Amino acid sequence: MKPEARSQRVPNQSIRIKELRALVEKYRDAYYQQDQSLISDAEYDLLEQELKELEALEPLGAGRALTTKVGSGSGSVFDPVIHGQKMMSLDNVFDTEGFLAWAERVGPGPYLCEPKIDGLAVSLTYKNGVLIRAATRGDGEVGEDITQNAMTIQGVPHRLSGDNHPELVEVRGEVFFELEDFAKLNARIVSQGGKPFANPRNSASGSLRQKDPAVSATRPLKMLVHGFGVWSADVVSQSAVYQKLTNWGLPTTKRYQVLENPKLVLAYIAELEATRPTIEHEIDGVVIKVDDLATQESLGSTSRAPRWAIAYKYPPEQVNTKLLDIKVSIGRTGRATPFAVLAPVIVAGSQVEFATLHNQEQVKSKGVLIGDTVVLRKAGDVIPEILGPVVSLRDGSERAFVMPSNCPECQAKLEPASLGDIDLRCTNANSCPAQLRERIAYIGSRAALDIEALGYVSASALTNPVEPEVAPILSEADLFSLTMEKLLPIKAKVVDVDTGLAKKDAEGNDKVVDFFRKKNGEPSEVAIKLLANLEVAKTKPLWRLLVSLSIRHVGPVAARALADNFGSFKAIFEASQEQLAEVDGVGPTLAESITSWHLEDWHRQIITSWEAAGVQLSNPLHKQGSSKADGLFAGLSIVVTGSMETMTREAIESLIIENGGKASSSVSKNTAFLVAGPGAGSKLTKAESLEVLVITEAQFLDKLPA
Repeated sequence: MKPEARSQRVPNQSIRIKELRALVEKYRDAYYQQDQSLISDAEYDLLEQELKELEALEPLGAGRALTTKVGSGSGSVFDPVIHGQKMMSLDNVFDTEGFLAWAERVGPGPYLCEPKIDGLAVSLTYKNGVLIRAATRGDGEVGEDITQNAMTIQGVPHRLSGDNHPELVEVRGEVFFELEDFAKLNARIVSQGGKPFANPRNSASGSLRQKDPAVSATRPLKMLVHGFGVWSADVVSQSAVYQKLTNWGLPTTKRYQVLENPKLVLAYIAELEATRPTIEHEIDGVVIKVDDLATQESLGSTSRAPRWAIAYKYPPEQVNTKLLDIKVSIGRTGRATPFAVLAPVIVAGSQVEFATLHNQEQVKSKGVLIGDTVVLRKAGDVIPEILGPVVSLRDGSERAFVMPSNCPECQAKLEPASLGDIDLRCTNANSCPAQLRERIAYIGSRAALDIEALGYVSASALTNPVEPEVAPILSEADLFSLTMEKLLPIKAKVVDVDTGLAKKDAEGNDKVVDFFRKKNGEPSEVAIKLLANLEVAKTKPLWRLLVSLSIRHVGPVAARALADNFGSFKAIFEASQEQLAEVDGVGPTLAESITSWHLEDWHRQIITSWEAAGVQLSNPLHKQGSSKADGLFAGLSIVVTGSMETMTREAIESLIIENGGKASSSVSKNTAFLVAGPGAGSKLTKAESLEVLVITEAQFLDKLPA
């Protein structure tokens, strides 16, 4: 928005400027001095941008105090340090248009591009190669002396490698926590009765600004350097600076690239955003710098930021919002999962209203109360995660979450499945409407029978209709007996896929629709497709049918092994536990789960009803121990990790098995390759350390026969 346009919306520009200055000062001080993020970075950026635009319209000398400041003044905990050269901030752009406008101003490349770490800016000063001082950025002119604490940071050398160092050199970088280390730190703090950190950035700042360096030493801080202050550089480019810093033993990012033109920079920005969830630390954008140092010098700086560098900010993956309530959902195996009901907020480009809390122990460990302002994080397509509360914003109205003792949908008792199990489960597996809905939806998923028209919403309509009074599906036994006569009368609530909660109409009532019937009374396309899909599903491979039964622990890998060895439902369920356990990939736990499942009368009725409806429950061509020895992946062990873009992990594993491979759960030197999606963690790290081939979901799918 142009400044003129913004100003037209402000009746009293001076009053608005005063309001904005007060807000920006408040949030800046909290961020830099108290290690608290009272609002998200994106919200702060919008406030600061509005203030900047309005101040630009003010007469010269009217005081642009805040938009020309870098940070906040140093606190009183540490001694002040005057920087040898001002530690500046960066101006931001948020889209392609903004970046191209900057590139046009600074001229042609090459440009050095690197991830923008969401950490704490720190300066390190070396004299004759020896670390003599470390300081925070502070207000850019004066920071805080954190020398003793900085000496505890992993990877920061107390003495530079090599020789012939400048008499004095000041390098700048970011201190941060890797996400895995952050999670471990919070778990430890909570176990000791403390309050968890809300986000990695604040955690890093608080850890580095401890009065006792011994405390800092217990925190696994890391640092990456990315530039210099005072230095009579004997190099001509930013990339040469990086090489020099690396040669001195200073930690630098391996993800930087030098690119010749803006088109290549935009491709880098897009590529880094796609891989953002896999990066070990928080990033919130890309820093682009003119690589040539002489050009940097000629471009100069404003009072707060260099003209030769810009930060391209991604849509926020971390925001603050209100925790309105905590409810409990019931899964297909009865598992009770708390989930957060949030004030709607945009994060990572999409609106979020719900977030999983996994179990009651996680709610406790995160330290969140109903009514809290919480920090929400979303990485790519990964389910949103609440990192923790903003404790300083509590007003006393917040209340603790109490895990219910009864199922919220059928009122049956919630109990652990076994001694020591953290998870609670609904004990009414037979008739709990939530469990049935989830099991029917699972049958339609790609991991099971892959029935396109049997998604979550359809499953809800079939098992929990408003009309008729008696649902057409009372158990899995009824699925293959569906007819058009049973489908057409169904009126059902439109539900949210993530939570199962009913969506509302314009009047605020539950939205109810004729689900399988058009307005003219004829069958809908969904109804026609569902019945056709069910006919095809009757002849799906035996292992898929076995997966569809939702026997605890029995996934595609075990189901395929059982189908290959026994060839029919009859043979599987007549086998002893010992015989089942002997099958490769099954073992005693799975064997016990299978036999226990079959002891239930209503479970056996499913098999009887499916067989009566014409479902093929045996493989007439079966030979015991058969497998696809000549398949594309025959003899290969393949691991799948992370969130897939177009398919579930289970579906990918099914394709591996169908093509003769083994879908393994762990990476080893014998792993043929790893299929890694966003959010890949320790398995990806291990694969890289063992030099195992890593491919994307798209690359995996390209391997499959057309």
